[in-house]
Amino acid sequence: MRRLAVLLFLTCLAMPAAAQHLRIGLTSDPDVLDPTLSRTVAGRQVFAAMCDKLVDINERLEIVPQLATAWRWEDGGRALVLTLRDGVRFHDGEALTGEAAAIGLRRHIETQGSTRRAEMGPVRDVVATGPLEVTIRLTEPFAPLLAALADRAGMLVSPRQAQVTGAEFQRAPACAGPFRLVRRVPQDAMELERFDDYWDRANIHAARITYRPIPDATVRLANLRAGAIDIIERISPSDVPEMRRDRRVRLIEAPSLASFYIAINLANGARAEGPLGRDPRVREAFERSIDRRALVNVAFEGLWTPGNQSVPPGHPFYAASVPVPPRDVARARALLREAGHERVRFRLSVPNTTDYLQASEVIQAMAAEAGFDIELQVIETATLLRQWTAGDFEALIIQWSGRVDLDANIYGFKACGVPLNGGRYCNRDVDAALIEARQSVDPATRAAAYDRAARLYLADRPYIYLWHPRVLHGTGAAIEGLRPVPDGLIRVQGLRGARG
Repeated sequence: MRRLAVLLFLTCLAMPAAAQHLRIGLTSDPDVLDPTLSRTVAGRQVFAAMCDKLVDINERLEIVPQLATAWRWEDGGRALVLTLRDGVRFHDGEALTGEAAAIGLRRHIETQGSTRRAEMGPVRDVVATGPLEVTIRLTEPFAPLLAALADRAGMLVSPRQAQVTGAEFQRAPACAGPFRLVRRVPQDAMELERFDDYWDRANIHAARITYRPIPDATVRLANLRAGAIDIIERISPSDVPEMRRDRRVRLIEAPSLASFYIAINLANGARAEGPLGRDPRVREAFERSIDRRALVNVAFEGLWTPGNQSVPPGHPFYAASVPVPPRDVARARALLREAGHERVRFRLSVPNTTDYLQASEVIQAMAAEAGFDIELQVIETATLLRQWTAGDFEALIIQWSGRVDLDANIYGFKACGVPLNGGRYCNRDVDAALIEARQSVDPATRAAAYDRAARLYLADRPYIYLWHPRVLHGTGAAIEGLRPVPDGLIRVQGLRGARG
């Protein structure tokens, strides 16, 4: 299968193509190409070319202008006023105005099933307060809002497109980015063409982009070396030494905001009824069976950072009161016996990519020594996320690509009733602490509230965090201008060197 995939890409390489065609290999296929509903990292990669945001982040994690050129807080932190860039047009030709921005932001709040609503916090209304000004009014202060607008919550679609959902939207999403979608073949390719009315057109050097999902890290790298792909994301740690020796390619490195973790179904349907979902002692036993440092050493050449929270140890918002627990097989077995079990069987859903498979097999072997029989179910990523939402899982391993503000790493997953909380974990004391952190702009107050929340949800274990990677992307030797930003997104502005 791997050899066939390589040959298919090499065949494509031999075909004639227009100049400056940038080809990017992703680890998986996006779910929906709708910034209001999207949940996948792959979707964020494609949106980086399609949909500019109100603000962005740079290599130093500073918030910088994009569609908005300036912003200010008013009314004691209950209103965020954004000044919009003049001369911006959406892909359908409509102009960006204060009213157009208000319509696009309200879509995130009002659309059924929106995964952006919780990210934006207690929005009261969104109104145009000038021809090139939009104001987001809140019922109470909400410190993480600006950082949320540096991701999908800050992506706008045209007023005409904002009225559309479902398949009609997917055919031609009308954002305000440098490229627009022309064709998508699920599990195969997304083809984009340059939008000639893009406001920063001078910084766009490719005429076309093709994104291809290539789950196998070995196949992705083989295609990069062969020249069939220009850029790939997420180099496997085992390939790093060889990449550094290969003059045909370049390794692009940066710190990462991401975390990998296991999500457990606590209360979402019949598949939450097993011992793992019902009993926190079983979940603690499972965590105690895992040696995170050994996991990282075996599966990832020791390059990643072991962790037990959504940010790594040493981060300003890491809850030092709950450090990474050591492996303790004797304690794990005692907890299982206390819960009335000699052995516990459950199914772990695993995305069909190399990193997840390697790590899951190591976890499976470790847990077996403590009394767990884990069945690995390998699933395509978008399907796994749909099953997560529907409660069709016992446990699953997944990545959160991370956000600048800690609220976006925690609230949408752990607050009661929010869309990303697929296991339906609910602890009102956790909610209270997270809300306190949201409402304060004082770092010390926020850190104390997050510490209090962590001591609660890390004891409940709806999620078991495992490790934090680094950004490791690869490019062909001729590619220049890829900026290594810790969110891991491949920004197309400034990229040069793609062949025809």
